[in-house]
Amino acid sequence: MSKLFSAACERNSAPILQVIQPLLSNSQSLLEIGSGTGQHAVNFARSLSHLQWQTSDRLEYHPSIIAWMAEAALPNLLPPLELNIGINPWPQAQFDAVYTANTCHIMAWEEVELMFAGVATLLNEGGVFLIYGPFNYADKFTSASNQHFDASLKQQAAHMGIRDIENILIQASQHGMRLQDDIAMPANNRLLVLRKTA
Repeated sequence: MSKLFSAACERNSAPILQVIQPLLSNSQSLLEIGSGTGQHAVNFARSLSHLQWQTSDRLEYHPSIIAWMAEAALPNLLPPLELNIGINPWPQAQFDAVYTANTCHIMAWEEVELMFAGVATLLNEGGVFLIYGPFNYADKFTSASNQHFDASLKQQAAHMGIRDIENILIQASQHGMRLQDDIAMPANNRLLVLRKTA
C-alpha cells in the first residue's frame, strides 16, 4: 500500500537518464530534492552504481520511497531525508550534484528562491544542479499543453505555475551557478544543467 506509482515517472525515466548519465560520470554523491514516489531514485541509482544517491522529500512521501528502495535493494541508494523547503534544515553534507524533477512549478516562488540558496551551500565547486520540468521563455508558453498545464496548476493553488527560465537563471547567477546547457526533453519539458562556479 505504501508503494506509489507515477506513469509520468515511468515514461520520462529513460530519456532523463540518457541525458544525465554522462553529466554525472565523475560525481560520487548526489542529493535528489523531491524524490516523490521513489521511482526516479531507483531507476537512476541502478544505472549510476558509482554514485551515492541521497533521496529526500516531505515526510508523507517517505513510505513510498522506502518501499521502492526495499524492493530494489541497491547499496548506493540512501533512505530519504526529511526536506520540506523553508521548514526543514538543509542536510549537513556536501554533494557533487543535485537533481530535482517537476518541483519548481509546484513550489511557491519564495520556496524556489530558498531552494537555490540551499543548493548553493551544499553543492561542491564545479558540481551540477540538474533541474527537469517545463519552463516559459520570455514570459511565453512553449506549447498549448504547457499553457493548459499551467492553468490546471493555478486552479489547484495560486502559488503554483510554470516558471520563466529568465527568473530561474537570475537565481542561479545570484548563487554562483551558470547555465551549462538547456536540453529539450519529451512532452515539452527541459533539462537545465547549472554548474557551480564559485
